[in-house]
Amino acid sequence: MSEQVPSEEKSVLILGIGNVLWADEGFGVRCVETLNKQCRFADNVKLMDGGTQGIYLVQHVQKADILVVFDAIDYGLKPGTLREIYDQDVPKFMGAKQMSLHQTGFQEVLAMAEFTGSYPEQLLLIGCQPVELEDFGGSLRDEVKAQVAPAISIALNYLKERGIVPVSDQTGGEGLAPGELEMQTYESGRPSEESAFRKGDIRFMSSEEGQS
Repeated sequence: MSEQVPSEEKSVLILGIGNVLWADEGFGVRCVETLNKQCRFADNVKLMDGGTQGIYLVQHVQKADILVVFDAIDYGLKPGTLREIYDQDVPKFMGAKQMSLHQTGFQEVLAMAEFTGSYPEQLLLIGCQPVELEDFGGSLRDEVKAQVAPAISIALNYLKERGIVPVSDQTGGEGLAPGELEMQTYESGRPSEESAFRKGDIRFMSSEEGQS
């Protein structure tokens, strides 16, 4: 366990990456979204929905002393398996068995931060083995959704060991993403299998596209 350091001395970035429109790809975003609703941190701790921004995240990573990342990772393990990767091993898993474009992009983000000499002192990747990635408009599968709370517990314990704890609990904190993409709203608005539009998710298409 690392020596505890007062949180005000460290800049912390808690980042969720992935694409909520592609089922279990949204695991990382759903984790940080849920954490944001449950806890409020001091100003030196930033929670961020990184989505699939890739290289545009580098400026945020460069400012972080401690970086915690949630993501769906293809470890080649049983679907729903949660795994923690630390420090210098993280880039290997972000680029080794690439599952989607954002993983290569984030590996490049880490490389750029290291090249510029502004690399996090401590880094934790909390990854979950996906069940389904090819369901456009789908939400997290049950096996993956069940790992959101354990993943958050891992992150909170990791930060606590470093003297970083929430300043308070909260219910329903300000959202990190547009309201229609919040998990409960998103899931309840999805059409049934029988009525689903097979060219994509009609909620996110123009009226002309939906009628073609």
